[in-house]
Amino acid sequence: MGYEFYLDKLLLPITPSKLTLKIKNQNKTYNLINGSEINVLKSAGLTEINFDATFPNVNYPFANHKNGFMTADKYLNQLETLKVNKKPFQFIVVRQFPDKRTLYSTNIKVSLEDYTINEDVKEGFDTVVNIKLKQYIDYGTKSCNITIKQSRPVANVGNNRDASNSPSPKNQNKTYVVKKGDCLWNIAKMFYGDGSKYTIIYNANKDKIKNPNLIYPGQILVIPALDSVSATVKSYSKKKTTSKTKKNTTSSSGNFSSGSGFGGGNGGGHGF
Repeated sequence: MGYEFYLDKLLLPITPSKLTLKIKNQNKTYNLINGSEINVLKSAGLTEINFDATFPNVNYPFANHKNGFMTADKYLNQLETLKVNKKPFQFIVVRQFPDKRTLYSTNIKVSLEDYTINEDVKEGFDTVVNIKLKQYIDYGTKSCNITIKQSRPVANVGNNRDASNSPSPKNQNKTYVVKKGDCLWNIAKMFYGDGSKYTIIYNANKDKIKNPNLIYPGQILVIPALDSVSATVKSYSKKKTTSKTKKNTTSSSGNFSSGSGFGGGNGGGHGF
């Protein structure tokens, strides 16, 4: 019976006397709470291959040199190339009867894991190399497009707005921390440009200021916006003017009646 071993396209000159193919197990055994075990079956692991290859430095008549005789160093160079290339290759074993009838073949994509070069006096001028291969399975990433139909309205993000064009909020009060040497007059002048408006600050902080002439460092004062103050003053002035008009009208009406009474039929001047 004849065997032929191929590493990629490299035919081994002397058929190895022994070949080991190990189908790796990935099953898992678990211990149950009652003390028994179960075995979870999983797919087989990658096949591991191991054999010893002999590379002769002598042209033996029984060696298989289809492409001409090569010394051991040429085979070692081929092994090094398979390792350095970092690429998988085909491992093929052809099994035949002497009459060339084929038994079965092994054809598997593998990677060269490691190889050990052994030189022994018993082997004479030949070099023996222990070769370990492992099954290689092609893999890669795939892209997947997922479309999700929304059952609810979705907010879309619009373009960014330039913050410099954002309208400034109106009627926003400010705060001020009193420092040593401050007075309400100076603070009013600082914020309003007019120290006589200190009463605006005083009225807004009566819960903190008992006497407008006495403020203390560290006090946090509310500085009302002039827009809101102006609106309040206008509203107050309008009410005050209306009230004063009504009062003047009532007073004038009363004086006319009294004058009439004093005047009588004899004339205003004489009435006094």
